[in-house]
Amino acid sequence: MANITRRQFVKRSIAAEVGLAWAASTAGVLGANDDIRVAVVGINGRGGSHISGFGEMKGVRVVAFCDVDQKVLAGRAQAFEKKYSKKVETYTDIRKLLESKEIDAISIATPNHWHSLGTIWACQAGKDVYVEKPSSHNAFEGKKCVEAARKYRRIVQHGTQSRSSRDWGNQIAAIASGKYGKLLVSKAAASKNGSGRWSIGFKPVQDPPPHLDYNLWLGPAAQQPFHENLVHYNWHWFWDFGNGEIGNQGVHQMDIARWAIPGATLPKSVISMGGRWVNSTEGHPPFTDQAQTPNCQLTIMDFGGPLLVFEVIGVVDRVGVDGKKYPPNVGNEFYLEAGLIRGGKFYPKGSDKPEELVKADPKERTGNHFENFIQAVRSRKIEDLNADIAEGHFSSACCQLGNISYRLGGQVAGKTRPDILGKHEEIGRSWDKIAETAKGSIGFDLTQGTFQLGPLLKFDPRAEKFEGSSEANRMLNRDYRAPFIVPKSV
Repeated sequence: MANITRRQFVKRSIAAEVGLAWAASTAGVLGANDDIRVAVVGINGRGGSHISGFGEMKGVRVVAFCDVDQKVLAGRAQAFEKKYSKKVETYTDIRKLLESKEIDAISIATPNHWHSLGTIWACQAGKDVYVEKPSSHNAFEGKKCVEAARKYRRIVQHGTQSRSSRDWGNQIAAIASGKYGKLLVSKAAASKNGSGRWSIGFKPVQDPPPHLDYNLWLGPAAQQPFHENLVHYNWHWFWDFGNGEIGNQGVHQMDIARWAIPGATLPKSVISMGGRWVNSTEGHPPFTDQAQTPNCQLTIMDFGGPLLVFEVIGVVDRVGVDGKKYPPNVGNEFYLEAGLIRGGKFYPKGSDKPEELVKADPKERTGNHFENFIQAVRSRKIEDLNADIAEGHFSSACCQLGNISYRLGGQVAGKTRPDILGKHEEIGRSWDKIAETAKGSIGFDLTQGTFQLGPLLKFDPRAEKFEGSSEANRMLNRDYRAPFIVPKSV
C-alpha cells in the first residue's frame, strides 16, 4: 500500500462514512411505481386491521403473516387468500421472518411485551416498522426503539392514530396559538366496557394448547404457567405482559393529552391511585378477580406548569346494582385560562355556548395513519411521519410512569383525600366520579373500603430517571428471559 498523508487519510475516511451513511439511508428505498412489501406480526386482534389497512392500499403488498398460534395463522392466511386471491408466506417465529429479503416493512400488533423487541430486531434487519401502541412494555425499551430507528435509519411509525386526525390537529394547534391563554390542565379519560374490564374471573393453570407456541408467546417475559386468561386478550391486565387500561386504550388519549402541552416530553412528577374493583360472580370474595392491573385509576402528572390528569373507570356501560347505566367516556378536554376546549369546540369561562375553534394546524392530515407510514417509507423523511417512534416512546412512558407510582403504593382508607386532589378542581372531580361509579355500578363503597395510593415521584425528563427513588428506577426496566433480551446497546 502506498504511503498516504494524514490529510488524505482523513478525507478518505470522511468519504467512506458519507458513503456508508448514504447507503444506509437509501437501503430498501423504492421508486414511486414499486410496491412496498409488508409483513404483519401478531394477527389475531388488532392485526386484522393492519392486514386490511395495508392490503387495500395501492402500491402496497401484504406478503407475510407471523403469529405464534398456528390456528390463528392458518385461519388468517386462508381468509386473506379468499379475499384478495393472493397467498401469503406464514411464519411462527419473527426471527425467521426477518431473514427474508422479500419484506420491506413489518407491522407489529403483538401483545405489548413483544412490541419493542420486534421493533429493534426489525430495524437491525433493515426493515421499516409500524408498531402498535404502546411502543414498549417499559420506558427503557421505548428509548432503545428510538435509538435503533435512528442508528439503522429506519422509518418507525407508532400506532397512535389520532396524530393523523385533522380534527385533533386543529385542537392542538388552537391551544398552541395562545388565543385562549395558557393551558392549565390537559385531561384525558379511557373509561370503556368489555374485554375483561368488569371481570375476567379465574382460570386454572393448565398445559398450553398444542397449536400455541407458548415459549415464543412469553418471549421477553418471565417463565410462568399457562392459563386461559393470558391468551388471547386478557394479558392486558397482567403486569408481565400488559400495562393496564392506561397503557391499552389509554395510550391514545395520553398521546393527545401530552401533544396538547407545548414542548412536553416526560413529566417532572407523577402520582397515581385507584384499584381493581370488579363484581365477582364466581364464588370468590367480592371485588376481586385474577387480573393484576387497576380497572379504576387516577394519574396526575406535572409538566412544569400544565397538569396532565388521566382518568380510568372500567366499570361503565352496563346497568349497575343501583339500576342506572353509567356511560363510557373516552376522550380529551383542555382547560385553559380563557375557558374549555371539548369536542372540538371552545367554551368561554362562565358560558355553556360553544364557539368554533381557530383552524390553525399547519400539517395536512388525511386521517389514514397506515397511509402516512407508507408515504414516509417512500420519502425516507422522519418529519413526514405523524407519529414518529420518539413521540410514541414519550406517550407510552407516561402511561408506564403512572403505573410505577401505582405499583409502589399501598392500601389506605377509602376516606383518605390525598393533597393532590386539591391542586385543581378537575382532579378532585375525577376521583369523586371514580368513587361514585364504582358504588353505583358494582356496589363497591370506597368510603367503607381501601384504595391503592402511590407516592408522588419526582422525575428528570432529560435523564429519563426518577429522582431519589432507586426502587422506581428499577421499574423502568425488567429482567429479560434469554434469548429474548432487549439490548442495552442496539
